Amino acid sequence: MAQKLRKTVMAPIARFVKIESLSGLLLFLATITALIWANSPYAASYHRIWTHDVGFEFGNFELTKPLLLWVNDGLMAIFFFLIGLEIKREILLGELNGFKKASLPIFAALGGVFIPISLFFFLNNDPSTIDGWGIPMATDIAFSLAILQLLGDRVPLSLKIFLTAFAIVDDLVAVLAIAIFYSSHIDWGLIGYALVILLFLVVLSYRRYYNKYIYFSLGTIVWFLFLKSGIHPTIAGVLVALIIPIRKATPLMDSLEGLDDITNKLHRVTIKEKPMLSKRQIYLIDGMQDWIANVQSPLQHLEHHFHGWVAYFIIPIFAFANSGISLDIGSEGDMSLPINLAIALVVGKSIGVILFSYLGVKLGIAALPKGLKFKHIIGVSFLAGVGFTMAIFIANLAFEENESFIELSKLGILSGSVIAGLLGYLFLRFATRKN
Repeated sequence: MAQKLRKTVMAPIARFVKIESLSGLLLFLATITALIWANSPYAASYHRIWTHDVGFEFGNFELTKPLLLWVNDGLMAIFFFLIGLEIKREILLGELNGFKKASLPIFAALGGVFIPISLFFFLNNDPSTIDGWGIPMATDIAFSLAILQLLGDRVPLSLKIFLTAFAIVDDLVAVLAIAIFYSSHIDWGLIGYALVILLFLVVLSYRRYYNKYIYFSLGTIVWFLFLKSGIHPTIAGVLVALIIPIRKATPLMDSLEGLDDITNKLHRVTIKEKPMLSKRQIYLIDGMQDWIANVQSPLQHLEHHFHGWVAYFIIPIFAFANSGISLDIGSEGDMSLPINLAIALVVGKSIGVILFSYLGVKLGIAALPKGLKFKHIIGVSFLAGVGFTMAIFIANLAFEENESFIELSKLGILSGSVIAGLLGYLFLRFATRKN
């Protein structure tokens, strides 16, 4: 019985790790492809694709942006929507539910945020690059979990859960930083309209009313208002996600009789198998789909639906669109920015995670999860320096007026992430024994 319960609890976590690990492989392939293309004789065609204007007109209304911005402002809003769903689930029901469970991931994440930022400030001597302080703060969960997956059963599943939990806290801090520090020229009138719509959705959520078409339509309007207001539109994705109801409309146990009634009727009308369904069968199957919709958690359903799209399509596309940097750029400008970012990711992240985790445990505020030793935390602290997706995203915001700084930042992020990933893998590979 206990083993069956353990499998039931661990199955969704194992599936999450599997999805993120494969996503990490796709990220790697997309990054390498972009780098090769951008440094080949066909580099101009790569940049021409992403600077091509795409949009539409409707009467006097026009929305046209380069394809790169549709990826960074549009598709990434869906990525942030998923982050918002994960944050809400973890806080209410997951590894961040309750102080004792959340304390160690929170301590680790805070150390992995503040120490790299402090180190960047200490190393940076150029006032024109100071806005890059937020770049080394977040961990890329897909890449880091993919590296852990390569280690197989050398690392316990609890380490992957810990890494996931503290990466989500990292993402939460990064989202707050984007909203507060990387948004400018704000039109508060448009923000006011967006807040009215969000308040209406809060009322619907409070009443446990959920209609995907209403939420999608109003969420799109909120995204557009944020886009035009000066606050980065991806924040709209997080805010809408936090409003999505987590409770089911109908309790499962209270509605099983309804499902039995539908299946019994379906058995009676399905006497002989035919190539096409009868009208009665279609009606009963539609009723079963309505029953499923009523007993599913809207948040859980959306997270399950979007996770694959984000992991297998959106993040690889983002990597492909943003990783095509010329490796000759280092010879053209000051290399202090990429070096500082790489050091902040590799050294700052590892020191921050180790130091704050150690303090949390020593002070008795946090405790190591069952099956974990401090050597596991040290290994993961290096993997925390793999800061690909969110780091590149923040770099685009920090230096949106200076393309050269963006390219140098990407160089620092890529080199720092590679070094951090290798150190984490090698440490865990040789410091842990195969089970």
